[in-house]
Parts: sequence; C-alpha cells; structure tokens
Amino acid sequence: MDKYHPGYFGKVGMRHFHLKKNANWRPVVNLDKLWTLAGEGVREKYKNTEKVPVVDALENGYGKVLAKGKVSQPVIVRTRFVSRRAEEKIKAAGGVVELIA
Repeated sequence: MDKYHPGYFGKVGMRHFHLKKNANWRPVVNLDKLWTLAGEGVREKYKNTEKVPVVDALENGYGKVLAKGKVSQPVIVRTRFVSRRAEEKIKAAGGVVELIA
C-alpha cells in the first residue's frame, strides 16, 4: 500500500493550473419570457407595423435563449448562445437571431 510511503500525503492527482471559475457562465431565458425583456408595451407597439423590435438578452443579464414557449410575432433577438429549437421557432415566426460575442 502506498499510504505508508513517505511523501504520500500532499499533492496527489491531476491539477488544473489555470482554473477559470466562470468559463461556462450563461444564465438562460426561455422564449415564453422573451417579451418581458423587451419592456412594457413593446409587443403592442409593434403588433401591426413593418418594424420589428430588438430584444437584447445579454443586456438584460441572460447568456442563452432556450426554446420553451412560443413566438407569435417577429422579433430580432441579440444573444450570445441560442439553442437549435429556439432559433427554428424564432425564424418560423419571421424573426432573426443575431449572435454577439
């Protein structure tokens, strides 16, 4: 057994030399909550117009858009990450997904 070997206690195993604690930071927002990020009255304002509202998820503290819910009218979504199904639903409604770094 190695536990009786001198020098057993101490640094054992693999080490991660440059550990980044927030490398995978991405709070998520679903499509059903997307209009709450746009602000009050924005949905009604753009209901029957040619213009399309821009919703910036990253500006509101969300890093990824997920696909739970429906999108009923076109919207431009600016985000860092988006799921495949969420992008399909936004494009089916006539909207656009803009990825930002």
